[in-house]
Amino acid sequence: MGNASSILTQYDIEDVQEHSHYLYTQEEIVALYERFCQLDRNSKGYITSDEFLSIPEFSLNPLSHRLVQMVDGLNFKDFVAFLSPFSPKATAQQKIELIFKVYDTDGKGKVTFKDILEVLSSLTGSFMTQEQREQVLSKLMKEAGYDKDSSLSLEDFTKILSTPSLKMEVEVPID
Repeated sequence: MGNASSILTQYDIEDVQEHSHYLYTQEEIVALYERFCQLDRNSKGYITSDEFLSIPEFSLNPLSHRLVQMVDGLNFKDFVAFLSPFSPKATAQQKIELIFKVYDTDGKGKVTFKDILEVLSSLTGSFMTQEQREQVLSKLMKEAGYDKDSSLSLEDFTKILSTPSLKMEVEVPID
């Protein structure tokens, strides 16, 4: 598995399956490996940010620049682990953890008002002014018991996003 042109063994498949918390069947892992090999144009054994952006589901995503920072240089095993929260079998907590990583721009385990505002800006583009985004976010944070100066941990973030009425639509089809 060190080289993208190598053959995926049964051991490799089981290892990747365990590494991705058994969210993919062995057949799905083989399909993901084939896709990984297509993306890894030079058979380096890892994918670059440019190769990753050739995936339509990600290149069209307004948060693609954040996702790219998370995947640049991933080998196959880590690529599948990264995709695991996008599996229909992933739990809401696994999806929340991925979303938290997208918002946690510096990787320090905290999400600030500024971090959320930056992502919100990417998502809304010119449909909202900066002032409107700040008002919406301030209101949301206040309703959740936080203010503009709060730094949210994963636990805080989970509490906010675990609202029963919130549906986590974070999935990417394999084929």
